[in-house]
Amino acid sequence: MSLLHGVGEFFALDIGTSAMRLVQLDGDAQHGFQLIRYAYVPIDPKIAQDTSEAGQRRMGELILGAMKQAGIKTKNIAIGLPAGKTYTAVIEVPNQTEKELKKTIRYELDQYIPMAVDEAEVDYTALGPSPNDPTKAEILLSSTAMDYAEERMEMIEKLGLNVIAQEPEPIAMTRSLAPVGSQDARIIVDLGETSTDLVVVYRGAPRLVRSIPGGLAALVKTVSTTLNVREDQARRFILKFGLAQDKLEGQVFKALDGNLESFAQELTKSVRFFQNKYVGAPVLGIVLSGFAGVIPFIAEYIEVKTNIQTIQGNPWQLVQVTPDQQQALVGVASEFAVAIGLAERNNN
Repeated sequence: MSLLHGVGEFFALDIGTSAMRLVQLDGDAQHGFQLIRYAYVPIDPKIAQDTSEAGQRRMGELILGAMKQAGIKTKNIAIGLPAGKTYTAVIEVPNQTEKELKKTIRYELDQYIPMAVDEAEVDYTALGPSPNDPTKAEILLSSTAMDYAEERMEMIEKLGLNVIAQEPEPIAMTRSLAPVGSQDARIIVDLGETSTDLVVVYRGAPRLVRSIPGGLAALVKTVSTTLNVREDQARRFILKFGLAQDKLEGQVFKALDGNLESFAQELTKSVRFFQNKYVGAPVLGIVLSGFAGVIPFIAEYIEVKTNIQTIQGNPWQLVQVTPDQQQALVGVASEFAVAIGLAERNNN
């Protein structure tokens, strides 16, 4: 899953449940990025979940169509791996050289991942000294089923493209959403269509990665049932009025209060888990993305429930866009966190 070096320009692909996003950037993190090419293409959720040969062929056609729409010419591509298809954890190992670390990971891998070693694709990176034991170091370890990774790569390569990286989506999104230069602990939350990715970032690196079942679709179903309206109408109510208590007599807020109360409790639980290990490292902020980045008043709700400052994040914080691009992205800009994070990878 690691990025190959010296490949030159590339573009990022994020395939979600209901849309795919392509991004190609120029520049770097130090001097800033410029949006060169992009595409946002709605897709049928049935196609996104179809693993048959016909389904893969249709997905390939959509990818090539999106590339044409964006004007992307490069064949090099970095793709995201859904959190539900990956396992990411921070482990501790005795201090050792890089060569020794490779041996340790190779021979003791079965202790760290929830799948057979010979069936897993694994990548790791050193984070630095353990906060609790100076004789140990922290390692960020990610794995996915080898069959799944190879299947995705084969589908992409059949299109004539060159896969230079496969990266877990929660890791990619931290690159675009983490507050620039912050060494404090922050929770980054991406509310997707069917699940929610949560990452605690501390000293510039992920320290806790979770995927919580339930996304916008669950909220839509609750509002649809409670208010006795169609799901497409419920979705519009949520995205337009959010938790405003002076709109629709506060009915959307009342319908979602129970769901969001449980959601806030999951955030609080993650904070406690993090602080049990990183004693003395308070979580100073929550950054919302995905649909949580656009639902009105959800940030205020979560801040009250968790007592942690909460903001709606901006995955474009390091990316310069033209006025025309900005206008074209209205309504979907918050959904690009993973694609931008993948595109911001350094391949030099």
